[in-house]
Amino acid sequence: MKIINLGDNNSILNQFVAEIRDVNVQGDRLRFRRNIERIGEIMAYEMSKTFAYSIKDIQTPLGISPVSTPNNQLVISTILRAGIPFHQGFLSYFDYAENAFVSAYRKYKDTLKFDIHIEYIASPRIDDKTLIITDPMLATGGSMELTYQAMLTKGHPKELHVASIIASRQAIDHIASVFPEENTTIWCAAIDPEIDHHSYIVPGLGDAGDLAYGEKE
Repeated sequence: MKIINLGDNNSILNQFVAEIRDVNVQGDRLRFRRNIERIGEIMAYEMSKTFAYSIKDIQTPLGISPVSTPNNQLVISTILRAGIPFHQGFLSYFDYAENAFVSAYRKYKDTLKFDIHIEYIASPRIDDKTLIITDPMLATGGSMELTYQAMLTKGHPKELHVASIIASRQAIDHIASVFPEENTTIWCAAIDPEIDHHSYIVPGLGDAGDLAYGEKE
């Protein structure tokens, strides 16, 4: 299993991550969503470097130009609702991809204890395709694990990419322990050291869904 932290390298990506973390900036929902989307675009670009390519002869007005283009059949699967702008960033670059949507949410037993529930999945077949599961925050890894299990009802992918913006060290370790080692890559822009008693990433950024779309009841 590969773990790629794009935040380890200096790039404009880190500016967008800084803004979604910053309490003085993240109150602007439009900017918050756009920054999430831009991080998705950058991550999609970096991810595309790992795909399989072949040469195609492209007819131009003046001749033939050989161009190396990707061969992967992509399915972008997103965990609702915080994943929507992140998904759009990937889709802006992988516009030929198929798409899947999964609702995974915390159902609280009390203020601290919760179970993760999945109530909805819409997905194409994923057999022998490249599956990308996107979720901006990877706190415990539980939602990501259940989403992957739900996606397996639609087939078995050739390779799997787990894409997150901020992940906790605990979640990285959990994903590494339960996902197939031979064909999984974890992508993130930051790895934070811990989660608190509410299972929020520390220092993290707060609730990405609420920041993107408003507080839920």
